[in-house]
This record gives sequence, C-alpha cells and structure tokens, in this order.
Amino acid sequence: MNPFISNWCLRLAPLYLVVGVGLGIMMSATHDYALKPLHVHINLVGWVCIFLFGLFYRAFPAAAQHPLAKVHFWLFVPGSVVQMLTLGMLLKGNTSIEPVLAAASVAVGVAILCFTAVVWKFVGRSGDA
Repeated sequence: MNPFISNWCLRLAPLYLVVGVGLGIMMSATHDYALKPLHVHINLVGWVCIFLFGLFYRAFPAAAQHPLAKVHFWLFVPGSVVQMLTLGMLLKGNTSIEPVLAAASVAVGVAILCFTAVVWKFVGRSGDA
C-alpha cells in the first residue's frame, strides 16, 4: 500500500483550516466581511473536502492506487490553491483575474468528478468495507 494521497490530504487539510480560521479572525477583528465567500470556500473546499478525501483514501487504500485518484489529487490540490487565491483577488476588485479563477474552478470540478468515479468504482465492491 502506498498511502501518498491519503497522507498528503490529511496533512494539507489542517493548513486550510488554519488559513480559514485566521481569515475569519481577521474579518471579525476588522469588521470587514468582504472576503466572507473566500472564508467559506477555504473551510469547505479546503479543510472539509480535502480531509474527507484523505479519510476515504485511508479507508479504501486500493482506491488511492487507481489512476483517477492520482488525477483527482493533482487537479484538486493545485486547482483549489489557485482557486482560493484568485477568488480573494476577485473579491478585492481585480476583475481581470476572472479567467484564471474560472480555469481553476473547472480543474476543481473535474477533480471532483474524478473522485466521484473513484468512489463509485470502489465503494460497495465485494470484499471492501
């Protein structure tokens, strides 16, 4: 078993949590909630999704070896980082960044489709949990 994907998901997710909570504290301290959509995306797409991906791949290690799992990981992780950075820039008024945000969002969406296919392939197979 190669736990690469599950280990990295479980390591990266708390980093998103730190950033999301830090952003929430900053917004509360300054009473500036312009980045609230970014705060929500960081916590849900970053912290929650990546942590759940890690738990899934830990529970179904054969799934983590599937080529689509690797596509999922390598699209989702960099895509979500770019998505969060460019969403923050857009929310602060930089509308020229929208095409990059759109591309990153498509990458994240395709990654989620890959994850969905992996789940459907590996959950409920005979002999699996």
